[in-house]
Parts: sequence; C-alpha cells; structure tokens
Amino acid sequence: MDLGVRWKLHGDGRTPAPGAVVRPDERLSWPRTAGLGAQHVVAMFGASFVAPVLMGLDPNLAIMMSGVATVVFLLATRGKVPSYLGCSLSFVGVAAVIRAQGGSSATVTGAVFVVGAALFLVGLAVQRFGARIIHAAMPPIVTGAVVMLIGFNLAPVTASTYWPQDQWTALLVMAFTGLAVVCLRGFWSRIAIFLGLLFGYGISWAFDRIFGRIHSVDASGKLTDHWRLDLTAVGDADWIGLPSFHGPSFEWSAILVALPVVIALVAENAGHVKAVGEMTGDNLDGRLGTAISADGVGSMLSTALGGPPNTTYSENIGVMAATRVYSTAAYWAAAGFALLFGLCPKFGAVVAAIPGGVLGGITVILYGMIGLLGAQIWINAKVDLRNPLNLVPAAAGIIIGVGNVSLEITDTFSLSGIALGTLVAVIGYHTLRAFAPAHLRTQEPLLDEGTSSYDGDGSGADDGTGSGAHDDQTPRARS
Repeated sequence: MDLGVRWKLHGDGRTPAPGAVVRPDERLSWPRTAGLGAQHVVAMFGASFVAPVLMGLDPNLAIMMSGVATVVFLLATRGKVPSYLGCSLSFVGVAAVIRAQGGSSATVTGAVFVVGAALFLVGLAVQRFGARIIHAAMPPIVTGAVVMLIGFNLAPVTASTYWPQDQWTALLVMAFTGLAVVCLRGFWSRIAIFLGLLFGYGISWAFDRIFGRIHSVDASGKLTDHWRLDLTAVGDADWIGLPSFHGPSFEWSAILVALPVVIALVAENAGHVKAVGEMTGDNLDGRLGTAISADGVGSMLSTALGGPPNTTYSENIGVMAATRVYSTAAYWAAAGFALLFGLCPKFGAVVAAIPGGVLGGITVILYGMIGLLGAQIWINAKVDLRNPLNLVPAAAGIIIGVGNVSLEITDTFSLSGIALGTLVAVIGYHTLRAFAPAHLRTQEPLLDEGTSSYDGDGSGADDGTGSGAHDDQTPRARS
C-alpha cells in the first residue's frame, strides 16, 4: 500500500530551478528538508500555541498532538495533500463559554471530542456523496454567518479578560502586530502573530523594569499589584518530560455549544484543500472527504488525551506559496520537531507565561480576523445580501451569536450564543427557503470555497485516487 512516504529527489536536491516547484512526492536534500520542516513549525507557532493558552489547555500537549495529527493526516491522504494540522482557534469561544458555565478542562475536551467525531462522519459522507452534500446543507450564506458569529462571539473575552490586565501593552502589541501583518512580506508576514508575541514579551519585560509592578486585574480577575511578565514557572520547569494528560468528560450542554464549529471546520478544510490543489496543480476534490475525516480523527486523538482540536493551517500553506516547496517530507519533519517540543516542559512554561496584556493586543486582531473570514466566504461565493432569503437568517443568527442571546428550554437547559445563533442561521435559511417565492430561490446554492467542482453524476465518491469524472460546469465560486 502506498502511504506517501517515498519521495524522489528534486533536481540536485539543493534549490528548485527557476519557475520549478518541488511536488508533494519530491524532496530536497534531507538537511534542507529538515530546515523547511523547522520553518513550518515556526509558521504554525503563533496561532498554535496561543490556542491552547486561550482554551486553558496544556500548550506542550497541544504542540505534541499537532505533530501526531499531522502524521495521521499525511498517512490518510497518502501524501497527496501537503498540510500541517495545528491547534484550531475556532474553538476558543466555545471553550470560554463552557468554562463560564462552570465546565472544566475535561468538559471542554469532551465536547470537542464529539465535534471531531462529527467531522469524521461528515468526511465519510463527502467521500460517499461528494461535495454536493456540503453546499446543499451549508450554502455559503450559512457557512459565512456561522464563521462570523463564532469569531465575533469572542470579543467580550478580549474586552473583559485580557485587555484590562495591561491596556497600554495591549495597545502597543495590537499596533505592532497590525503593522507586521500589513507591511512585512513573504514568510515574515506569515509569522506576524509570532512576532507580535515576541514583541509583547519584550515590551512587558521592559515595562516591568521601568515602571515596576502594574496595579490591575490579573489572570484570575483579581485586582492586585503584579508583574506583567512572571517567569518563575519557567525556571522551575524541567527540560525533558511528558505533558499533562487527562481524559474527556461528556456533558450535553457543552456538546451543544461546541457542535456548530463543525460548519466552520468543514469550510476551513474545503478552502485549504482547494488552495493546495491550485498551488500544486492537482485536482484534489476527490481527496476532500478523506482530508475532512483525517482532521476529525486527529482532533479525536488529541482531545482524548486532553489536548485541543486541530485543523489544517493556512499559515503553512502560505509558507509553501512563498517557497514553492510542496514536499510532504517537509511536513513529516515538522511533525517530528513538534513532537520534540512537546517533550520539553520548559517550552510549555514559556508559552503559559504570555502576559495578559500581550494576549489582549493579539486577540483583538486574531478574533476579528476569524470573524471576517465569514465575510470572505460571502465575497468569494458572491452571496447576494439584498435577497431577504439570505439576509434574514444570517442577520438573526449573527446578532444572537455575537450578543450571546439565550433561549431557556427548561429550568435546567438553555441554548445561547454560538449554538443558538448557528441553529437560527441553518434552520432559518432552509425553512425560509421552503416557503419563499420562486423568484427568491432562483439563485442555486453556491459552492463553498474549496469545492470548485463536483461529479456530474452526483456521486462524487472518493476512490482514493484523487481523480474523478467531473462535468463541464463552470464553478460559481472564486477561490
């Protein structure tokens, strides 16, 4: 069985020829491949170690399990889809809601485990029925609305938890990160979040030396005098050791809050698979179901041990675009480095010591960018917001999600925020479409980003070859 772990040497193994690319089944020399793997690890660091910190989970375990999930993904796709699976930021808001309801880390990982299982089943359905099942159930108007409300639901976390800890550091970090994202080019722009964190560490250290302790709320929410940057735990941590593990705990209230994120993950995976296909010149639509299922399995493995969920990372796709090296060997190297970092408790202590003010400046941009990805889905699919069939369910769902509106079902069970907003957007759209006059339903559901074509016979079965008979239909969505 071909597992995609054999690579041909590209050229002389040193540098691709002008205009040439290193394909997924090729590699450069092993030292250069290892260097590219290290670069991929740096690219995913910015978001991948912020996610577990924001979710209250062990960053060491998160980095380690991202390596494991990447290996699972590469084996499942047989080396045809070069991607790195890093910690998903889509669940940060879910974790905040669950913890606000009194949930523990086990409750968070239990809820996310169920989401991973649901994502795995969605992938199997896509393998069986093709991309039609995605856009039939979740047209772009619905997908964009759900992604938007998930991102913007996080705004109170920044405003009430991180920013007040050190507002001036937060402001400076926000400004620096914004400049880095806009002004830097190539690889450096891809690690702007990471650079913002480094800048925040430096500013916090300098402010402690210049101004002394700050009088503000600390990470626990207590108003006190404290150092902005406390590295005590770093000195006490060992250099080598296992991360902390814990099993999941399953509670229906937490699961219902987390399940809507499945929609965001499907859209995310579809977009990333399509982007990789366009860069490599391969039609990967037949691999979409496998990629989604592999992401689900990787997330289940991680959360079963107490880590966060994973998803394909656009940061690493950007690195490929900049280097024109699409070799999956580089991702195997990256996974190996991630496993090594996971075995260094001192590294986890450094991550856990990120000052609250630094997170405040980072999350202002990060959470807003997550929300605006929903708008990007609408733009790419040319969604007509003048059509009330699109406008009404999206508007209602977003306001419910962002405003954390609550609907009490019984004395002990209620729906609110992300869960209720998603239900309103999804069920509302399909219900209104069933009763809408014909002239409002003339626009067929558009393809989500990443599913630019589907099988003419409607089967779209994933045969594992990455190929299939597609019709001549012109794709309506722009990727």
